[in-house]
Amino acid sequence: MSKLRAVTLTHVRYNKGDHLGHFLAWISLIPVFISLGGFVSHFIFRRELQGIFFALGLLVSQYISDTIKHFVKQARPETCILLEMCDSHGWPSSHSNYMFFFATYFTLLTYKKYGIILRSQMWVVVGVVWPLAVLTMWSRVYLGYHTVGQVFAGAGLGIVVGVAWFKFVNGYVKDVWFLRIEESFLGRWFYIKDTSHIPNLLEFEYENARAARRHPSYKRSE
Repeated sequence: MSKLRAVTLTHVRYNKGDHLGHFLAWISLIPVFISLGGFVSHFIFRRELQGIFFALGLLVSQYISDTIKHFVKQARPETCILLEMCDSHGWPSSHSNYMFFFATYFTLLTYKKYGIILRSQMWVVVGVVWPLAVLTMWSRVYLGYHTVGQVFAGAGLGIVVGVAWFKFVNGYVKDVWFLRIEESFLGRWFYIKDTSHIPNLLEFEYENARAARRHPSYKRSE
Protein backbone atom coordinates (compact mmCIF):
# COMPACT_ATOMS: atom_id res chain seq x y z
CA MET A 1 0.00 0.00 0.00
CA SER A 2 1.37 3.41 -0.95
CA LYS A 3 2.12 6.02 1.71
CA LEU A 4 -0.76 8.41 2.39
CA ARG A 5 -0.42 12.20 2.45
CA ALA A 6 -2.82 14.84 3.75
CA VAL A 7 -4.03 18.01 2.10
CA THR A 8 -2.41 20.61 4.37
CA LEU A 9 -4.15 23.74 3.07
CA THR A 10 -6.02 24.26 6.36
CA HIS A 11 -4.34 21.57 8.46
CA VAL A 12 -2.62 23.52 11.25
CA ARG A 13 -1.75 21.83 14.55
CA TYR A 14 -1.24 23.35 18.01
CA ASN A 15 -0.90 21.98 21.54
CA LYS A 16 -4.18 21.12 23.21
CA GLY A 17 -5.06 23.71 25.85
CA ASP A 18 -2.69 26.31 24.38
CA HIS A 19 -4.98 29.28 23.77
CA LEU A 20 -2.24 31.40 22.22
CA GLY A 21 -1.37 28.50 19.92
CA HIS A 22 -5.04 28.19 18.96
CA PHE A 23 -5.15 31.90 18.11
CA LEU A 24 -1.93 31.71 16.09
CA ALA A 25 -3.20 28.63 14.25
CA TRP A 26 -6.04 30.79 12.91
CA ILE A 27 -3.58 33.59 12.14
CA SER A 28 -1.53 31.06 10.17
CA LEU A 29 -4.54 30.54 7.88
CA ILE A 30 -4.74 34.21 6.83
CA PRO A 31 -3.05 33.52 3.45
CA VAL A 32 -5.84 31.02 2.70
CA PHE A 33 -8.51 33.56 3.66
CA ILE A 34 -6.89 36.25 1.50
CA SER A 35 -6.59 33.94 -1.51
CA LEU A 36 -10.01 32.31 -1.42
CA GLY A 37 -12.07 34.97 0.33
CA GLY A 38 -10.24 38.03 -0.94
CA PHE A 39 -8.94 37.57 -4.46
CA VAL A 40 -11.60 35.14 -5.69
CA SER A 41 -14.34 37.47 -4.41
CA HIS A 42 -12.47 40.42 -5.90
CA PHE A 43 -12.45 38.87 -9.35
CA ILE A 44 -16.12 37.87 -9.17
CA PHE A 45 -17.40 41.25 -7.98
CA ARG A 46 -14.73 43.80 -9.00
CA ARG A 47 -12.63 42.47 -11.91
CA GLU A 48 -9.97 45.12 -11.45
CA LEU A 49 -6.70 44.71 -13.34
CA GLN A 50 -4.70 45.94 -10.36
CA GLY A 51 -6.26 43.23 -8.19
CA ILE A 52 -5.75 40.56 -10.85
CA PHE A 53 -2.06 41.41 -11.24
CA PHE A 54 -1.73 41.63 -7.46
CA ALA A 55 -2.93 38.01 -7.28
CA LEU A 56 -0.65 36.98 -10.15
CA GLY A 57 2.27 38.52 -8.27
CA LEU A 58 1.49 36.41 -5.22
CA LEU A 59 1.52 33.30 -7.42
CA VAL A 60 4.86 34.32 -8.92
CA SER A 61 6.29 34.95 -5.46
CA GLN A 62 5.08 31.56 -4.21
CA TYR A 63 6.55 29.85 -7.27
CA ILE A 64 9.93 31.49 -6.61
CA SER A 65 9.73 30.43 -2.96
CA ASP A 66 8.90 26.82 -3.86
CA THR A 67 11.71 26.73 -6.43
CA ILE A 68 14.23 27.95 -3.86
CA LYS A 69 12.99 25.33 -1.38
CA HIS A 70 13.51 22.61 -3.99
CA PHE A 71 17.13 23.58 -4.56
CA VAL A 72 18.14 24.52 -1.00
CA LYS A 73 16.39 21.54 0.65
CA GLN A 74 16.76 22.91 4.17
CA ALA A 75 14.92 20.75 6.70
CA ARG A 76 12.22 22.06 9.00
CA PRO A 77 12.84 22.12 12.79
CA GLU A 78 12.64 18.85 14.74
CA THR A 79 9.05 19.62 15.73
CA CYS A 80 8.08 18.70 12.15
CA ILE A 81 7.83 15.08 13.37
CA LEU A 82 4.86 15.91 15.60
CA LEU A 83 3.36 18.12 12.90
CA GLU A 84 3.80 15.47 10.17
CA MET A 85 5.55 18.05 7.98
CA CYS A 86 9.02 16.50 7.64
CA ASP A 87 8.44 15.53 4.00
CA SER A 88 8.61 19.19 2.90
CA HIS A 89 11.42 21.73 3.13
CA GLY A 90 11.39 24.85 5.25
CA TRP A 91 13.63 27.55 3.72
CA PRO A 92 12.19 30.04 2.93
CA SER A 93 8.81 30.06 4.68
CA SER A 94 6.01 30.27 2.13
CA HIS A 95 3.60 31.80 4.67
CA SER A 96 6.02 34.61 5.49
CA ASN A 97 6.78 35.12 1.83
CA TYR A 98 3.07 35.39 1.01
CA MET A 99 2.17 37.81 3.80
CA PHE A 100 5.15 40.12 3.33
CA PHE A 101 4.60 40.25 -0.44
CA PHE A 102 0.95 41.09 0.26
CA ALA A 103 1.84 43.78 2.83
CA THR A 104 4.52 45.31 0.59
CA TYR A 105 2.36 45.45 -2.53
CA PHE A 106 -0.69 46.73 -0.65
CA THR A 107 1.45 49.43 0.97
CA LEU A 108 2.78 50.60 -2.40
CA LEU A 109 -0.71 50.63 -3.94
CA THR A 110 -1.92 52.74 -1.04
CA TYR A 111 1.08 55.09 -1.12
CA LYS A 112 0.61 55.68 -4.86
CA LYS A 113 -3.18 56.05 -4.35
CA TYR A 114 -4.03 53.39 -6.95
CA GLY A 115 -7.67 52.45 -6.50
CA ILE A 116 -8.10 53.70 -2.93
CA ILE A 117 -11.27 52.24 -1.41
CA LEU A 118 -10.96 53.55 2.17
CA ARG A 119 -10.69 57.13 3.40
CA SER A 120 -7.84 56.25 5.78
CA GLN A 121 -6.37 53.29 3.95
CA MET A 122 -2.80 53.95 5.13
CA TRP A 123 -3.99 53.47 8.71
CA VAL A 124 -5.29 50.05 7.67
CA VAL A 125 -1.86 49.30 6.19
CA VAL A 126 -0.04 50.31 9.36
CA GLY A 127 -2.54 49.05 11.92
CA VAL A 128 -3.82 45.87 10.28
CA VAL A 129 -1.88 44.59 7.26
CA TRP A 130 1.68 44.76 8.63
CA PRO A 131 0.76 43.49 12.13
CA LEU A 132 -0.98 40.50 10.51
CA ALA A 133 2.11 39.83 8.40
CA VAL A 134 4.33 39.85 11.50
CA LEU A 135 1.88 37.69 13.47
CA THR A 136 1.73 35.15 10.64
CA MET A 137 5.52 35.00 10.56
CA TRP A 138 5.68 34.51 14.34
CA SER A 139 2.92 31.88 14.25
CA ARG A 140 4.99 29.63 12.00
CA VAL A 141 7.85 29.64 14.53
CA TYR A 142 5.64 29.36 17.61
CA LEU A 143 3.69 26.42 16.18
CA GLY A 144 6.89 24.65 15.21
CA TYR A 145 6.62 24.71 11.44
CA HIS A 146 9.70 26.85 10.80
CA THR A 147 12.88 28.20 12.35
CA VAL A 148 13.45 31.92 12.88
CA GLY A 149 15.85 31.99 9.94
CA GLN A 150 13.31 30.38 7.63
CA VAL A 151 10.55 32.89 8.38
CA PHE A 152 12.88 35.87 8.03
CA ALA A 153 14.10 34.49 4.70
CA GLY A 154 10.50 34.21 3.54
CA ALA A 155 9.73 37.75 4.71
CA GLY A 156 12.77 39.17 2.94
CA LEU A 157 11.89 37.34 -0.26
CA GLY A 158 8.31 38.61 -0.10
CA ILE A 159 9.43 42.23 0.29
CA VAL A 160 11.95 42.04 -2.55
CA VAL A 161 9.58 40.30 -4.98
CA GLY A 162 6.73 42.60 -3.90
CA VAL A 163 8.70 45.74 -4.75
CA ALA A 164 10.00 44.26 -8.03
CA TRP A 165 6.54 43.08 -9.12
CA PHE A 166 4.97 46.46 -8.27
CA LYS A 167 7.57 48.27 -10.38
CA PHE A 168 7.07 45.82 -13.25
CA VAL A 169 3.27 46.07 -13.20
CA ASN A 170 2.97 49.82 -12.65
CA GLY A 171 6.06 50.86 -14.57
CA TYR A 172 5.44 48.75 -17.68
CA VAL A 173 2.34 46.52 -17.74
CA LYS A 174 -0.06 49.26 -16.61
CA ASP A 175 1.04 51.72 -19.30
CA VAL A 176 1.37 49.23 -22.14
CA TRP A 177 -1.15 46.44 -21.51
CA PHE A 178 -3.97 47.55 -19.20
CA LEU A 179 -5.85 49.49 -21.89
CA ARG A 180 -5.31 46.68 -24.42
CA ILE A 181 -6.71 44.14 -21.97
CA GLU A 182 -9.71 46.40 -21.24
CA GLU A 183 -10.47 46.79 -24.95
CA SER A 184 -9.90 43.12 -25.82
CA PHE A 185 -12.74 40.68 -26.47
CA LEU A 186 -12.26 38.95 -23.11
CA GLY A 187 -11.86 42.27 -21.33
CA ARG A 188 -15.20 43.49 -22.64
CA TRP A 189 -16.88 40.12 -22.12
CA PHE A 190 -15.86 39.88 -18.45
CA TYR A 191 -16.01 43.67 -17.77
CA ILE A 192 -12.34 43.70 -16.77
CA LYS A 193 -11.23 47.25 -16.03
CA ASP A 194 -8.52 49.48 -14.62
CA THR A 195 -9.60 52.13 -12.11
CA SER A 196 -6.17 52.91 -10.67
CA HIS A 197 -6.30 56.37 -12.27
CA ILE A 198 -9.22 57.29 -9.99
CA PRO A 199 -7.85 58.78 -6.73
CA ASN A 200 -10.75 57.72 -4.48
CA LEU A 201 -12.59 54.81 -6.03
CA LEU A 202 -15.15 54.44 -3.25
CA GLU A 203 -16.16 58.11 -3.51
CA PHE A 204 -16.25 57.91 -7.33
CA GLU A 205 -18.57 54.88 -7.32
CA TYR A 206 -20.75 56.40 -4.60
CA GLU A 207 -21.26 59.69 -6.45
CA ASN A 208 -21.85 57.98 -9.80
CA ALA A 209 -24.34 55.51 -8.30
CA ARG A 210 -26.32 58.43 -6.84
CA ALA A 211 -26.17 60.32 -10.14
CA ALA A 212 -27.31 57.26 -12.09
CA ARG A 213 -30.32 56.83 -9.80
CA ARG A 214 -31.52 60.30 -10.85
CA HIS A 215 -30.82 59.79 -14.56
CA PRO A 216 -33.76 58.42 -16.58
CA SER A 217 -31.58 56.36 -18.92
CA TYR A 218 -30.38 54.24 -16.00
CA LYS A 219 -33.83 53.34 -14.70
CA ARG A 220 -34.61 49.64 -14.45
CA SER A 221 -37.33 48.41 -16.76
CA GLU A 222 -39.98 46.68 -14.68
